[in-house]
Amino acid sequence: MRKSKFTKSQKLEILAKWDAGAKIDDLCREYQISTATLYNWKKEKTTDEDDTLRELKQLQQENARLKKMYANLSMDHEILREGYEMLKKWQAQDTKKK
Repeated sequence: MRKSKFTKSQKLEILAKWDAGAKIDDLCREYQISTATLYNWKKEKTTDEDDTLRELKQLQQENARLKKMYANLSMDHEILREGYEMLKKWQAQDTKKK
């Protein structure tokens, strides 16, 4: 596969000009690219954005799951700590009675 002479930032800059209202023919002539190339870049950009959004959504779901897990573990830890404190008090009372 042939390497592009345009970097990713240059491609995005050209696509931004297109989105801003520049004519496709003028852009293709100026940068010496075909209209098919321009449309392929647009498709790649859309795919990349979709992948990024999908990944972001997955990360948000994972984050929510981990927060819920942390909340449950914190409650368990608090309950166990309180139980341990009560046990220590009872043992202290038992030793005083003896």
